[in-house]
Amino acid sequence: MHILKIVVTGGAGFIGSNLCEYFLQQGYQVVCLDNLATGHMENMTEFIEHPAFTFIKGDIRDLETCRKAVEGADYVLHEAALGSVPRSIEDPLTTNEVNIGGFLNMLVAARDAGVKRFIYAASSSTYGDSKELPKVEEHIGRPLSPYAITKYVNELYADVFSKTYGMECVGLRYFNVFGKRQDPNGAYAAVIPLWVKQLLRGESPVINGDGSFSRDFTYIDNVIEANEKAMITPTELIRQRAKFYNLELSDDHAINLVFNVAFGGNTTLKALYKTLRDNLAFHDSRIATLEPVYGPERAGDIPHSQASILKAQRILEYAPKYDAAEGFRMACEWYWKNLK
Repeated sequence: MHILKIVVTGGAGFIGSNLCEYFLQQGYQVVCLDNLATGHMENMTEFIEHPAFTFIKGDIRDLETCRKAVEGADYVLHEAALGSVPRSIEDPLTTNEVNIGGFLNMLVAARDAGVKRFIYAASSSTYGDSKELPKVEEHIGRPLSPYAITKYVNELYADVFSKTYGMECVGLRYFNVFGKRQDPNGAYAAVIPLWVKQLLRGESPVINGDGSFSRDFTYIDNVIEANEKAMITPTELIRQRAKFYNLELSDDHAINLVFNVAFGGNTTLKALYKTLRDNLAFHDSRIATLEPVYGPERAGDIPHSQASILKAQRILEYAPKYDAAEGFRMACEWYWKNLK
């Protein structure tokens, strides 16, 4: 019996390593391609010796490396990217090379290898200056950072490859994903692991702005579910449901759709701080006395981000199980055990 083969780019990173671990547990053969620029070998400790797992240290900016990774693959889950809005503002050239050049390499390699479906990490940053809430896939604004531009260009390339080469492409616009293995270190650490690390050290985190900015924080297990649904939902079902949703797909052999991946909630930064502090104070009561420090707003930040997940619910039957509160609790438990 043919064992399905999945390539996960960025598989040594936060989201990628969780995807690798999950799909190995489901009986797939998994290939991880990562240059370890932002990923870490320790993220793969729990499955690096799995007989169905292959690690390739390589860069998506090299086309031949991409071809090697996707050889014989059934699906690609493309997670590799240089994240962080501030990083892209400081270094737009490298962000462009990785996020656009590397993305195009993977599309070409997947096309030439006859991959069944190409699922890629899109971003809520694509909504840019749109003030509409909740965010709906078909209504976006102007990008506010080089990072946002690169993620939107990914969607445009996927659309062209679908129409021109008959590829099946699915973009997943992630909304502030968090959970186990998210890196708390480095200049561009995401807010949740950074604040947790600081609280565990007895430090007061900095809230950029007055704390009223809000996000649709999305627990990692919901993201895993979205990737699985995007990968396994039959083409004909997607086409039928998309038609019911009044979405036009080009022909019988191509698919190109983009979905929000979130819980559909809304948490202010001030509320996030209190929740993280309270969860960690359960383990160490001294943390309960720590108060945040308020600093300037960050350039390129979107004030509010909340997703409509109706499209993913209807077409992929996406049904996220974990709201932000439960996710915060589980993430704090993991960090308490692993960061002390």
